[in-house]
Amino acid sequence: MADMDPLVPIPVEVRAKLAELELELSEGDITQKGYEKKRSMLIGAFLAQGPGSNASAGVPERRPPAAPSSAARFRRRRLSGSRDERYRSDIHSEAVQAALAKHRERKMAVPMPSKRRSLVARNSAEAYTPPDTSSASEGEDGEGGAGEDVEGNDDGGTSSHHAIHLTSSNTNSSTASSSSSGDSGAVAHGRFAKVLAQHVHISAHRRHLNMNQQHLSSEIHSAPPDVTGYGDRSSVADRLRAEKAVGGAPKQTPKYGNAELMETGDGVPVSSRVSAKIQQLVNTLKRPKRPPLREFFVDDFEEMLEAPQPDPNLPKAEGPQMVPAHGEDLGVVDNCPPCLEAALQRWATVSPKAPCLTTADVNGKTLHQLTYGKLWSQSVKVAYNLSHKLGTKQEPLIRPGDRVALVFPNNDPGSFMTAFYGCLLADVIPVPVEVPLTRKDAGGQQIGFLLGSCGVGVALTSDLCHKGLPKSPTGEILQFKGWPKLLWMVTESKNLSKPPRDWFPRIKDTGQDTAYIEYKTCKDGGVLGVTVTRAAMLAHCQALTQACAYTQAETLVNVLDFKKDVGLWHAVLTSVMNMMHVVSVPYALMKVNPLSWIQKVCQFKAKVACVKSRDMHWALVAHRDQRDINLASLRMLLVADGANPWSISSCDAFLNVFHTKGLKSDVICPCASSPEALTVAIRRPAKDGSVAPARGVLSMHSLSYGVIRLDSEEKLSVLTMQDVGGVMPGAVMCVVKTDGVPQLCKTDEVGELCVCTVATGTSYYGLSGMTKNTFEVVPVDVAGAAVGELPFTRTGLLGFVGAGGLVYVAGKADGLMVVGGRQHNADDIVATALAVEPVKFVYRGRIAVFSIEVLHDERIVVVAEQRPDSSEEDSFQWMSRVLQAIDGIHQVGVYCLVLVPANTLPKTPLGGIHLCETKQLFLEGALHPCNVLMCPHTCVTNLPKPRQKQPEIGPASVMVGNLVSGKRIAQASGRELTQVEDNHQVCVRSFVRAYVWERKHFLNTFGQFFVFQLLFLSEVLQWRAQSTPEHVLYTLLNSRGTTASSLTCSQLHKRAEKVAAMLAERGGIRVGDHVALLYPPGTELIVSFYGCLYAGRVPVTVRPPHPHNIASTLPTVKMIVEVSRSACVLTTQAISKLLRSKEASAAVDVRTWPLVLDTDDLPKKKAPGLYKPSDPDTLAYLDFSVTTTGMLAGVQMSHAATGAMCRSIKLQCELYPSREVAVCLDPYCGLGFVLWCLCSVHSGHRSILIPPSELESNASLWLWAVSHHKVRDTFCSYGVMEISTNGLGQQTDALKSRGVELSRVRTCVVVAEERPRTCLTQSFSKLFKDLGLHSRAVSTAFGCRANMAVCLQGTSSPDPTTVFVDMRALRHDRVRLVERGSPHSLPLMESGKILPGVRIIIANPETKGPMGESHLGEIWVESAHNSSGTYGDDEDEEGRRSAARLSFGDTQTLWARTGYLGFLRRTLLKDANGERHDALYVVGALEEAMELRGMRYHPGDIETSVIRTHKSIAQCAVFSWSNLLVAVVELSASEREALDVVALVTNAVLEEHFLIVGVVVVADVGAVPINSRGQKQRTHLRDGFLADRLDPVYVAYNM
Repeated sequence: MADMDPLVPIPVEVRAKLAELELELSEGDITQKGYEKKRSMLIGAFLAQGPGSNASAGVPERRPPAAPSSAARFRRRRLSGSRDERYRSDIHSEAVQAALAKHRERKMAVPMPSKRRSLVARNSAEAYTPPDTSSASEGEDGEGGAGEDVEGNDDGGTSSHHAIHLTSSNTNSSTASSSSSGDSGAVAHGRFAKVLAQHVHISAHRRHLNMNQQHLSSEIHSAPPDVTGYGDRSSVADRLRAEKAVGGAPKQTPKYGNAELMETGDGVPVSSRVSAKIQQLVNTLKRPKRPPLREFFVDDFEEMLEAPQPDPNLPKAEGPQMVPAHGEDLGVVDNCPPCLEAALQRWATVSPKAPCLTTADVNGKTLHQLTYGKLWSQSVKVAYNLSHKLGTKQEPLIRPGDRVALVFPNNDPGSFMTAFYGCLLADVIPVPVEVPLTRKDAGGQQIGFLLGSCGVGVALTSDLCHKGLPKSPTGEILQFKGWPKLLWMVTESKNLSKPPRDWFPRIKDTGQDTAYIEYKTCKDGGVLGVTVTRAAMLAHCQALTQACAYTQAETLVNVLDFKKDVGLWHAVLTSVMNMMHVVSVPYALMKVNPLSWIQKVCQFKAKVACVKSRDMHWALVAHRDQRDINLASLRMLLVADGANPWSISSCDAFLNVFHTKGLKSDVICPCASSPEALTVAIRRPAKDGSVAPARGVLSMHSLSYGVIRLDSEEKLSVLTMQDVGGVMPGAVMCVVKTDGVPQLCKTDEVGELCVCTVATGTSYYGLSGMTKNTFEVVPVDVAGAAVGELPFTRTGLLGFVGAGGLVYVAGKADGLMVVGGRQHNADDIVATALAVEPVKFVYRGRIAVFSIEVLHDERIVVVAEQRPDSSEEDSFQWMSRVLQAIDGIHQVGVYCLVLVPANTLPKTPLGGIHLCETKQLFLEGALHPCNVLMCPHTCVTNLPKPRQKQPEIGPASVMVGNLVSGKRIAQASGRELTQVEDNHQVCVRSFVRAYVWERKHFLNTFGQFFVFQLLFLSEVLQWRAQSTPEHVLYTLLNSRGTTASSLTCSQLHKRAEKVAAMLAERGGIRVGDHVALLYPPGTELIVSFYGCLYAGRVPVTVRPPHPHNIASTLPTVKMIVEVSRSACVLTTQAISKLLRSKEASAAVDVRTWPLVLDTDDLPKKKAPGLYKPSDPDTLAYLDFSVTTTGMLAGVQMSHAATGAMCRSIKLQCELYPSREVAVCLDPYCGLGFVLWCLCSVHSGHRSILIPPSELESNASLWLWAVSHHKVRDTFCSYGVMEISTNGLGQQTDALKSRGVELSRVRTCVVVAEERPRTCLTQSFSKLFKDLGLHSRAVSTAFGCRANMAVCLQGTSSPDPTTVFVDMRALRHDRVRLVERGSPHSLPLMESGKILPGVRIIIANPETKGPMGESHLGEIWVESAHNSSGTYGDDEDEEGRRSAARLSFGDTQTLWARTGYLGFLRRTLLKDANGERHDALYVVGALEEAMELRGMRYHPGDIETSVIRTHKSIAQCAVFSWSNLLVAVVELSASEREALDVVALVTNAVLEEHFLIVGVVVVADVGAVPINSRGQKQRTHLRDGFLADRLDPVYVAYNM
């Protein structure tokens, strides 16, 4: 308004509208263009009509705009700056600002979560729905409504002539807030630059240059860095490179294809935005936390929570023991009716035309008026039909004492009153419930359970409600979820039969029979039915009449729900007792016109009004448009939720505004009530207007310990409480401790209020145990003596009795959250969250606060609905400020803060947030939030401390036999290999003569030998080709199950000779050179392998590149070829063309390939001579594979080790030429290659080869082949077993019809280099049990790089065993067996029988000393078929990395370190020799184990827990970085469910593993890299994530 003439006076109305317009602009409720347009319209309209305007000068006359409707005015007020007074407190707002200022001084940066652009766009689009006018939490029973959406900075509670000044001042404060946020953004920018500078690899002697680097980086960064996770990646990389120039020149690292060696010590790329955020998170977590609870592990690994020692500085109750407070005597009224039915009959007879109930429609007009005469006649008609028209005369459907449901909408109190009193007259028990609008209403299922437990079979409803219920196509009402089958009865007169003239209902006297059942929703979401007897109902009405001084013909305006609580007690029961006139204002009218209840008070000159604080707040919003308001007739304004301490602000503001409208100061009367105790206390209207209500300003810190302390130090974290009056007439009240024995509290101690009176509920229907604990409480004093002779009833309200017998309520027991031994009220947390400015990002009143139990303590969760126009950064900043405010005010951390899209939280029938349903959706992962902020590092302070490691066995230990420190050494061995067992030691003189005769020039060479031992596989193949040339060794199947190719002994020998001849023709390939074999799974690979052996070349099997994914698979092939130094590549013609294609040229340089030979057309001539190794220890072949950590390793296998391994497998599995074995494995490395290529040649058995890739098109191929060929032994991988389990789970009947029979299978061995997957093998066994598969046939094998065949289940081996160990013990490298199903139990399956010639010992990986059986250690192997080390290691066996000797004990034996952790266990089973079986259990890889909090964790255990948390998690992988645990989950559902899994993953890992997940990454399916053996490549995943190459859906940084 600076451009206006200051001399022109502006009316107050225009100034107010301009101020509101500026406030809307400052809060973002209107755009700048809209603001300027509306502002010009306001000013233009004023100037046109203001002084100096001349209508005759051609200026057209402006007509004033039409007055908007009340609904439009209210919506405009909702968008303006009016403040929600129910949670408003100036002192509390000041305290929140002070707490936020203190947090800003710490300058702790909070990393913002990263979100994919598509998810941001989807959230914005899906979230934008017309703002619902409903709000409030369940604890307020629908206190929501349109007014709850109001937000702004207006101080509220002021009269209209102060509004302009306050609005203007708040506009300035908004500007100041914006500037301060800008300053904080600059600070955050510098802080983020510092984090990036610290993250760069800088040498130690340059650490003092950090400040200079920060200054330099701040100059480089012309704009704040992008921390949203979806910005331009190059900008951050450029900034990092600029900073890196300061720290030093980068190192040059070799690269293979697209693989890159990282520069930092942990292998982390420097130019990574993600790693900078994690470092930012690490720096944030360095701040000191609150002292943890005392908790430790004992030797048996049970958690023991030590009772914390009392702190002398904590507040303690010091007052004397309280004395029970007595209410006034319940007066005796002359001519009092014996029951309510008699009172209704009296008024219907005396004054039949007296108004009983007036109902307004949505427009505020009188819709229906019920007189006492009509109420009586219609109730009699309902009673008659209930008693005589349902069922038959011999078997009536309703009998006296039966329960009947009353299902009526909130806008039809007349039908409800008719049905209620009709039930009383028919002597049946009404059970009022809410109308189920849909079959999936929030809490509707629990209501159905209550009706079922009460035996309800009939439901009364109105005609309009009956038409609105969901129906089937046949017109029948659908069966609601959890509801019993009901007979619906409409209570309108036209649908009822008229009773005979001589029929009159029997009016019962007051007794202990149940009058009605009122439902109550518990904290856990369950619904209980509170029974109220006739005596209690009448006594309660008498007490309310005396306390409220009700008289006949008074008018009462009711806004509350008339089916339960205060609305039922005053507007339905007590009103009839006193012949009062009730004016009901429905909830639908309040949403349209929030001032309607005040209008009704003025219209009917009402003396009493029953409202809630939300109704008073709505009236504050809309009162400015109403001129003729006079509240002088009101003598009592009953505030139903006055027990809520935060309702005092609404009461004060309402009184300040309407005292000029005739409202007296003593009219507002808050009350306290509960379903169990009915009305607990109520403030009486003062006879003298000078009496002021009592208040107390209490310290929140003391209240959290249950102690009452006045705020004497003028602290800001205080709670102002008002009294709710005195004890009800005829009642006795005491305060007892909430836990343990109901002992009386002290006078300065907060406890649960208990009352002793007739006017309370009597039981929970059908629950005798809970009834005794609630309705039959006997309080005791310090000495243990009972207080009074009669039992008390728990009210569920927490508070105390102050001076003068006034009752103060601090909260509800259901809303109490005990965190770390301190009590916090949910409403207090809501008030603190709403005090954080600005609140334009969320809807007021749509906030749910509850607690969940995680790790033996309650954790606070805050859920709020986010406005659709809020940006990600603004919402995150508000969430961060809320966390800081709650931490500063309440000294408690929020475990999780969730923002959901608008109108997505479950609502109660009156529009409030359904708290229990919201909590259930959160725990199930079905909230679908748009923003999540987890703070487990701040909240979880009771993590168990790891036990200190005991000293391990050392050289000084006394060794006696095989005992160390009193425990058996964990060592075992298989059978010994003897010359007798080896049938390859044969007399072959005739074979030698024949073979030498064929080679004439060697005629006399071997004549002297009589016995020849075949040491080399090439010699074995030559012998088999001569002795059994037509014996089939290999049969390859295609996807249709037919034979694709086969190899006999002769065919394999001849084709191998041709390959050898081809290699011999190439002069550049010498004996001993390495040759890469690049073939698909088939017989060509076998032929080329033996051709290399015949030629004296060293074969290297390599998986060929995938033709549809050359860009990622071909660089790995090139890397193996280069690292192995292959001089030649043997492959097929198709793959040879693929290597020279354009796609391959884009991936690698084709000119750098070595010689590539096509073996499809082999030469016809044979090799001039077959090569025979001179030494068995020479290299036979190289075995290259990618380890689980992503490292490429080549294993050297000698001829002696190869022969010994085949000999051990033959003896273990009893393989003979007559046997057939089905092999469905990848033939490129490890035991899979041995079984595919080597064992058949050595043992002579027939191998049926099934490529695993063929199962993609025919999942039943493997099982069909095993059945069709009648195979007894088969080998597969976990990938094959998983395909069969998932793909054939529903096809067992079809397989049986095709003749698939697996009863002949003797051993089904899963080949893997990992811990056995117990769940998968058990599922496989159970699934195909119907096909005849025995569970004992399924077993696992174990091999590694150091020894490819350590364990293998043999035909005569004992059945594989499964044990259950304590996961907590494994973290301390201890082995403790537990029962199946025990907490923290982990099933471990035996890894097969130890092969002959293999010795195993369990050693400490650090000290290299032997360990006992009860310890977890590294598996060391000694065998003749150990590998000769990794390719590239020192030739000396002592220099190999996998070779080691024990530090004491047997120090002479050279062992091979497998790199896997495990333990040995001697079982009760016996092997074929009668000896007890030693079982080996593999736990996990040593290099993958994570050292966190001093304990050893295995990723597989954590991943199993994570996968179980949500149905949409397809896969998971975890790794650690910077002492933070990172969990990457693959989401198989839509992106909108991505944020659901964050809290579930964090909860599961905390509960089961006592670890806090630092970062949760939600990615698409396939994000976790898997190697060819089905193992997760966690190191590659870590590097890809930190280098920002993962493209995650969402990344959450847990604080």
